[in-house]
Amino acid sequence: MKKTAGLFTCCVLYCLSIAAQQPDVKAQQILNGVSAKYKGYKSVQADFALTLEGGSDSKTNQQSGTLYLKGNKYKLMLSNQEIISDNITVWTYLKAENEVQINTFEKDDNNISPTEIFTIYEKNFLYAFNEEKTIAGKTLQIIDLTPNDKNKPYFKVRLAIDKAAKTIQSATVFDKNGNRYTYEIKKLTPNVELNDAFFAFDTKKYPGIEVVDLR
Repeated sequence: MKKTAGLFTCCVLYCLSIAAQQPDVKAQQILNGVSAKYKGYKSVQADFALTLEGGSDSKTNQQSGTLYLKGNKYKLMLSNQEIISDNITVWTYLKAENEVQINTFEKDDNNISPTEIFTIYEKNFLYAFNEEKTIAGKTLQIIDLTPNDKNKPYFKVRLAIDKAAKTIQSATVFDKNGNRYTYEIKKLTPNVELNDAFFAFDTKKYPGIEVVDLR
């Protein structure tokens, strides 16, 4: 009798583990629609607001910025710095110091690259539909992403997707230190004209700049 009970318990646990691994069909359909939309763009300009909440001091910090994307290239412009990459080199310009740090581009699997912000869910994540709600006249579909790699510095990413537009309205990253980083897209402009030179840093335009080459 004990053997039968033990076998039954194992079968139940096995079935539950299989069920947990099955993709959320509703979430998958929503994300597939978002992917198709973004992959149809040659380039993107996204004006956003970044809010940091939590941490040891429990303060809330906010800043705005603009992200430009074209293939594997990106330019991230914030109030205090600019980060530019042509997928070979990364330039980090610190405005207050008039200093640019130059590094060789290396993919970091522990962090979310700006080029992945609109398609982060496509690999190495489990996803689940959370809820649908209306805010300021927009119907938003909320989907939670959980990384398969439990060694990531974050344990969850929550996407709010504009149901009608099939675009990401916001993304909130929950890290293991108790911080939450929310990127809210204020304006999205697809197919802007961006040449390759736009994704490189020209030191000649910054008189007296200090160049720190870390390559």
